[in-house]
Amino acid sequence: MNFKTKIQKNIVSIPGWRTNRKIVVIESDDWGSIRMTSKDVYNILLTKGYQVDKSHYNQFDSLENNEDLSMLYEVLTKHKDRNSSHPVFTSVAIVGNPDFEKIKASNYKKYFFEPFTETLKKYPNHEHVYALYQQGIQERLFVPVFHGREHLNVQRWMKELQNGNLSVLDAFGNGVTGLNKGKYGENLPDFQAAFDLDQVSDIEYMKEVLNEGLQWFEKLFGYKSKYFVPTNGPFNNSLEVVLHENGVQYVNTGKKQLEPLGNGQYKTNIRFLGQRNNLNQRYITRNCFFEPSSMEHGLNKDWVSDCLEEIEIAFRWKKPAVISTHRVNYIGFLDEKNRERGLSQLDLLLKKMIERYPDIEFMTSVELGDLISANTKE
Repeated sequence: MNFKTKIQKNIVSIPGWRTNRKIVVIESDDWGSIRMTSKDVYNILLTKGYQVDKSHYNQFDSLENNEDLSMLYEVLTKHKDRNSSHPVFTSVAIVGNPDFEKIKASNYKKYFFEPFTETLKKYPNHEHVYALYQQGIQERLFVPVFHGREHLNVQRWMKELQNGNLSVLDAFGNGVTGLNKGKYGENLPDFQAAFDLDQVSDIEYMKEVLNEGLQWFEKLFGYKSKYFVPTNGPFNNSLEVVLHENGVQYVNTGKKQLEPLGNGQYKTNIRFLGQRNNLNQRYITRNCFFEPSSMEHGLNKDWVSDCLEEIEIAFRWKKPAVISTHRVNYIGFLDEKNRERGLSQLDLLLKKMIERYPDIEFMTSVELGDLISANTKE
């Protein structure tokens, strides 16, 4: 981490809720969502000229399988905090994926989705994943919160399918939604940002997505999600009332939230940890990052050391360390070496942070939100 970055990270750590406790929250996004269907599909798209090898999500990320979860739990259970509690992943999860067969049967005129438990049945070596979710919840190793109904901007995606976009149709035929470049390298719309707005009228459909998604979350996991993390970040704040009506008390946001207003317009909102909106919901912001699969920073980046520095800055300013890490770092369905690398780096990070801070406490995002609410008057 260079000097300028350190200064910036210290400055943005000043405002917001404080505590003398050394709390660590690990938020991991994208669980339950599809990405690359299989290694065969990856190779097909690569051969056709799609630059899937330029995105670590397309190269490594896929719907988590049995080994992905069981091996993650093995790493987490190796470590304990001052309270003899294991590290816990707040697994930021979607509840559904597109039903490609039904969409195609409608000639792309109508959208259909399926719960992720149905998607699991279509993938090999995924038959124990839902049971492993239940085990993770019971043992407080892997506790889901709501990320969206699906990791997909449905209206944007369907429009491209209906307009006959050849690259999007090609990806669709292989069960893929998450391409950012077309066959000839052309930019594609951001299909992963489920709550980004192309026009103001999109908000009504997004209300439906949130209501249905949160209801499915409770059906699948047996409890309401008190926390929401919008996919890819963009989220119009008028939708917070829908979250509130469904029991969501905490909302994830960047410290600079770019709020989509439609028609290409965005508003910048400054957020800090524990800040309250007019519905009495509180914002949770992330201040540490751990993405060992990422290509953007080069494979030589020392993610463990950088994350430890960010944790040190958080604790210096009496802030909890809220670590952002994505599912892609721990997935081996497409490439087992990716999972091996990610889990070994996670293991090392946990080992070093506990050695450095023996009084560390691991919490879920909801536990942190509840603590902030209980200890904040305003």
